[in-house]
Amino acid sequence: METTNKNIVILGGGESGVGAAILAQKQGFNVLVSDNGQLKEKYKLDLNAYGIEWEENGHTLERVYSADEVVKSPGIPDTVSLIMTLREKGISVISEIEFAARYTESFKVCITGSNGKTTTAHMVFHLLSKANFNVALCGNIGNSFARLVAEDPHEFYVIELSSFQLDGMYEFKAEVAILLNITPDHLDRYEYSMDKYAESKFRIIQNQTEQDYFIHNLDDELIQNKINNKQIRAKQFPFTLEQQLAEGAWLDNEQQINILTNNKQQQTTMSIHDLAQQGKHNAYNSMASGITGSILKIRKELVRESLSDFQNIEHRLEPVVSVHGIEFINDSKATNVNSTWYALESMDKPTIWIAGGVDKGNDYTMLQALVKQKVKGIICLGTDNSKLHEAFSGDIEDIYDASSANEAVGLAYRLAKKGYNVLLSPACASFDLFDNYEDRGNQFKQAVRGL
Repeated sequence: METTNKNIVILGGGESGVGAAILAQKQGFNVLVSDNGQLKEKYKLDLNAYGIEWEENGHTLERVYSADEVVKSPGIPDTVSLIMTLREKGISVISEIEFAARYTESFKVCITGSNGKTTTAHMVFHLLSKANFNVALCGNIGNSFARLVAEDPHEFYVIELSSFQLDGMYEFKAEVAILLNITPDHLDRYEYSMDKYAESKFRIIQNQTEQDYFIHNLDDELIQNKINNKQIRAKQFPFTLEQQLAEGAWLDNEQQINILTNNKQQQTTMSIHDLAQQGKHNAYNSMASGITGSILKIRKELVRESLSDFQNIEHRLEPVVSVHGIEFINDSKATNVNSTWYALESMDKPTIWIAGGVDKGNDYTMLQALVKQKVKGIICLGTDNSKLHEAFSGDIEDIYDASSANEAVGLAYRLAKKGYNVLLSPACASFDLFDNYEDRGNQFKQAVRGL
């Protein structure tokens, strides 16, 4: 352990902040966790167990400004005055991921993208676990990376990274970086500039060397335009559904997925129909996962098997239950328009769509054709539903407002007929009515089971 009298202030006392605090204390720093809101009871217990000082419902500015370094929760925008003042004072402000990486030599598979990153992170974790790797899943899902490095170190980490986490990363290096897609999301945090948002996503490849790997979507025009204007040192493996490749992952004319990263003996082939998760977006997720397995020299039989027996994650197109012939589906994790597009595209029955929440600068025009084709009624679940009404009232006669999961489910059930789907796929963040998307999904499931 290094001995230091450095003062570290952790802003935000959620999973990320508490993990960073535990690691900082183990490394001999003086630590203060400071949260503008209230800390959850379980995090207070964690901090107390380690004897870490914390404060809630506001920051003691004098303490914050006397920090040698600040670790900031990804939920705090760079534009808040506190962060801007810290930077003006020359105090380093980093993310928990950046901080944790300093204290591990382990191999990191990092995944970002506007959509599909949680599914892909789970897929890669599933594959590595099946191959008996000493691996943990962390980052934007589940445990914080810092907490694992402090309390439960592993040889391999599969890390889901949001753009907010990437924004606070400078020296961090991913051994394998996966970029799935870039579509409009969180534009409110990037001055409504797609270019700034895309640059944030591309931070996933910073510091990579010739010994590292960059896996990316060849069918995403924005990603490819960026790649053409960048000097990339890592070995690149693209994936595509639209052309044949010499290396990477591609779909051939027989609807076979091919994965190849080193020699022909290691080429993995499997029918697209054998993938556990169907749909175009899941084919991309599976390809990215398969390339990772191939890079890590996992036997092709095992790669094939893990892509065909992977179980989908909670809150992502999760079937809940069928009530009187009406299928209820929980896609609460769809917090942007693009995710909802995939969900609506996969509906094969008339659908009552539950949408709404905190709008992140959404443009609903890309959903209009699908809504016309598949949706029979819309329930708006949020405190301000005006944009949804504006976008769809011309096409859909039945649009209702609800202010709780119970009310939304009740309205949807009355609108739906036997043979319909009821789909919760909000296209928005959840913070107006719920703690997070998990809470929203759980309340939806509880309401459905109460019918």
